[in-house]
Amino acid sequence: MEENNEKECNCDEVARETKISELEILKQSFDEKKKQADEYYDQLLRLKADFENYRRRSEKEKRDYLDWGKEKILLKQISMDDVLQQALKSAKTGGKVEDIIIGLDMISKEFSKMLKEEGVEEIKCDKFDPNLCEALDSVETDDVEDGSILEVYQKGYKMNGKLIRAAKVKVAKKQSEK
Repeated sequence: MEENNEKECNCDEVARETKISELEILKQSFDEKKKQADEYYDQLLRLKADFENYRRRSEKEKRDYLDWGKEKILLKQISMDDVLQQALKSAKTGGKVEDIIIGLDMISKEFSKMLKEEGVEEIKCDKFDPNLCEALDSVETDDVEDGSILEVYQKGYKMNGKLIRAAKVKVAKKQSEK
């Protein structure tokens, strides 16, 4: 009987030691996982800070590019103003209509040159295209083909192949039979 008691005590003690060693293994595993979670959290915080810095830097670069683009266009407009001032001075001192026409022609050429340098091109309208033109008026006629453009009120423009302003036009329409 005593031997049974001794075996029971021994079994209890072995079970207790097994439980303690399992508990230590679990605690060690928990500590490792907690350490790993802390490392992931630190990485996440660093990534978040890096992303915020990247976002701020990108926004600043975007503003800088816009300012640079404005500056480039404004410098061209300043040169246009110089030509305009010269034409105005010439018109005031000369007083001849020919001088004024020459000055206006210089301004128009300078402006067209600036638009071309920026990738802006005029839309050539011969036939009405609703993707490129806006019909402000239509006239019934038999003299020209239906859909032909009779007059351009305002030129249309594309920039790098993209429509930026539709042409405003007067369109010919076949006379309706009564």
